[in-house]
Amino acid sequence: MGRHIVVGILAHVDAGKTTLSEALLYSAGAKRTLGRVDHGDAFLDTDALERGRGITIFGKTALFSVKDTHFTLLDTPGHVDFSAEMERALSVLDCAILVISGADGVQSHTRTLLRLLERYHIPTFVFVNKMDLAGADRAALMAQLAETLPGCVDFASPDRDENAAMCDESALERFLESGGLDDAALTKLIRGRKLFPVFFGSALKLRGVDAFLDALAAYAPAAEDGGAFGARVFKISRDAQGARLTWLRVTGGTLRAKQPLSYAVNGEACEEKADQLRLYSGERFTPADTLTAGMVAAVTGLTRTRPGQALGAAAEAEQPLLEPVLTYRLLLPEGVDPHAALPRLRELEDEDPMLQLVWDEHLREIHVRLMGPIQLEILQRLIADRFGWDVAFGTGNIVYRETIAAPVLGMGHFEPLRHYAEVQLLMEPGERGSGVRAASAVSTDDLALNWQRLIFTHIFEREHPGVLTGSPLTDVKLTLVAGRAHLKHTEGGDFRQATYRAIRQGLMQAESVLLEPYYDFRMEVPPENVGRAMTDMQGMGGTVDAPETEGDHTLLTGYAPVAGLRDYAQALAVYTRGAGRLSCTLRGYEPCGNADAVIAAVGYDAERDAENPASSVFCDHGGSITVPWNEAGAMMHCDSGVRFGAPPPEEAPAPRQRREAGSYEDDKELQSIFERTYGKVERKAFEPAKSPARKSLDDRKYNVDLQLGGTEYLLVDGYNVIFAWDELNRLAAQDIAAARAALTSVLSNYQGFRKCVVILVFDAYKVKGNPGSVETVDGVKVVYTKEAQTADAYIERATYELRKERRVRVATSDNLEQVIILGHGAQRISAAAFHAEVQAAEGEIGKLIERYNERNRLQNKLGSIAKIKE
Repeated sequence: MGRHIVVGILAHVDAGKTTLSEALLYSAGAKRTLGRVDHGDAFLDTDALERGRGITIFGKTALFSVKDTHFTLLDTPGHVDFSAEMERALSVLDCAILVISGADGVQSHTRTLLRLLERYHIPTFVFVNKMDLAGADRAALMAQLAETLPGCVDFASPDRDENAAMCDESALERFLESGGLDDAALTKLIRGRKLFPVFFGSALKLRGVDAFLDALAAYAPAAEDGGAFGARVFKISRDAQGARLTWLRVTGGTLRAKQPLSYAVNGEACEEKADQLRLYSGERFTPADTLTAGMVAAVTGLTRTRPGQALGAAAEAEQPLLEPVLTYRLLLPEGVDPHAALPRLRELEDEDPMLQLVWDEHLREIHVRLMGPIQLEILQRLIADRFGWDVAFGTGNIVYRETIAAPVLGMGHFEPLRHYAEVQLLMEPGERGSGVRAASAVSTDDLALNWQRLIFTHIFEREHPGVLTGSPLTDVKLTLVAGRAHLKHTEGGDFRQATYRAIRQGLMQAESVLLEPYYDFRMEVPPENVGRAMTDMQGMGGTVDAPETEGDHTLLTGYAPVAGLRDYAQALAVYTRGAGRLSCTLRGYEPCGNADAVIAAVGYDAERDAENPASSVFCDHGGSITVPWNEAGAMMHCDSGVRFGAPPPEEAPAPRQRREAGSYEDDKELQSIFERTYGKVERKAFEPAKSPARKSLDDRKYNVDLQLGGTEYLLVDGYNVIFAWDELNRLAAQDIAAARAALTSVLSNYQGFRKCVVILVFDAYKVKGNPGSVETVDGVKVVYTKEAQTADAYIERATYELRKERRVRVATSDNLEQVIILGHGAQRISAAAFHAEVQAAEGEIGKLIERYNERNRLQNKLGSIAKIKE
């Protein structure tokens, strides 16, 4: 049957991507003739818009085979305006082909593609095209690639294996032993993104294509079958008859025609049949009865799927990194009702999530958010072809976004008669480009899991407007720190209101920051125009790197606001008399340079936005009252325990004398805790939230009252730490028992230095019949969990028991586990931070030993002097 591999082909515009696709299909025998972009007969550029402009706009698939390896080729758009189509395809790839023009080298958009490939951890093959053109320097291109993407190796070089071995320590050892690397070793390096094979050639003249095909078949890594059925959706489109097509990749198991599929849509269960399974190659398709793992197909019959959605056992795709930066008013022709047009236009939004349609209720207008002007032109023609409307667009504006500068606690309460919900969210600034993230620090004993999931649904189901300009909120982490439901009166819609109001109330208190989109730019100008170009970039708030000379032109690179760069190409052409070139790639969002002017121009008043209230609703004598946002905090029913600005209180003295680790009393106490964790844990009835629920989330920003004193306990998730510390991870690859012993030894020294009780927990849940055990090794309590119990479960329960009388910390990098232990009142420390802490302790121990040895040397010397005097 052979392997099924999904490979995507990506490139900067005009690098020859479509030409290489044609060459691959022709050389593999999938086509009898070689099509060309300039002749308008390319196999994958089937749309009239694509053939007219000579660029790829819509992603296509093609099927070909090399020996016993079956490839599905995903051809993605190269133009920056259609990058969203390309990014969605990345979530289903086994590997990628990155095409670079030998005449142009690494371009700005190439760097964006490299960043996306790294984010999705996709093994990558590099094909340097157009090597037949004058000026293509193989050595210079290889040097540029090695600098841009470490791990690049010329696979035509006689020193290939030696250069590949330099990318990995274990591969180098194998090379030194055997004098070479076999195919399996090279594939492993490529799969781990340590090695990036580079090939040179000319797709138009078929030079280097056969060797490249052979290398793909030999070294391309295939994903493993997940076992149970799973699939991931990456695209929605429509066929010539208007039938909705859901494009998906099967990640595990099988999918059969007419098979029922269940999936969630905005928290609601949906079940539909996969009516027809279509294997497309270009415009044509072949019906299939069954799809197996690794296959890509278009499925009919699914009406509510969306790109990025997971079916079955597959995991959801990551949120896209790219997002629209421009907004235009859509001008419909006379006689077309906007309310009737909007649902039909949603079809286009369904097919392209980066095309966002926004209905402005106040202005009663439709606004369109997209990536760039070429996408706008394509959209105009799509609307005309599909709906017969000759639309126009108003003046484009920038899509601004908002974030916060410091942590704040947002609180929302919704309690009209016979309704009840309260939500409290810790809102913290996130990294640039992180979007909106959510987590929970609330125990399921205090708020049931179904309510917590509902709160997360309401966080993500819409864009939350900021309070400066009403622009969407981004780059913020929302942590649920308190919440309450009523046994009788709480309904799903209550938590929607409470969640929205909590976010809004937090924003009203917060120091908000207006963000604007930036482009990375690459500009080629004549030397006499360098001063003008640099002045323009700096004048619009941009940053320019040092100029570089390339032939008879000067190269300027840097980044600047989209607001200044979006129309700059026309100005550049005028003052350079057509000799200047500008290419831009979306960089992301940064603080707005002229925020005050933008805010004043928008004129948004958060207090008067009736659709997004920040107030809370409380029950009062059988009725309800609305409490303003700045007064609602004092009336909340839950206490999250979060305190801002208060100094950390001194720890209470130990309630009893500290015992040395390893005593019989400690063994007995620990054994008792261990046994209790194995017993039945009764779910608590509804009770008021405890105060406080945690010690701290980040002591650098604020402090939360500490409630615990006495002996400090440190619980360590053993295998989590082993695989997070590089030196232990390498040791574990050879001998896991030795890694466990090494970690125990390190913790023994740490325990003696810190005067704490260390509990080291290892998973033994897969050992059949294992009853679990607790033993003392070098003074450290080492726990092996029983059958069917993970280290996470043990730590969660032990933390809950210990925190009643002790100060507890947990060392782990498991995100879910960190949320649980925070909810139980323990402190957490990541594996990386704990590693630094242990190294610092070892350094202090070394200093103590050195001082002790120095003292002994002095005493010995003094003793010797005394004997001489005698």
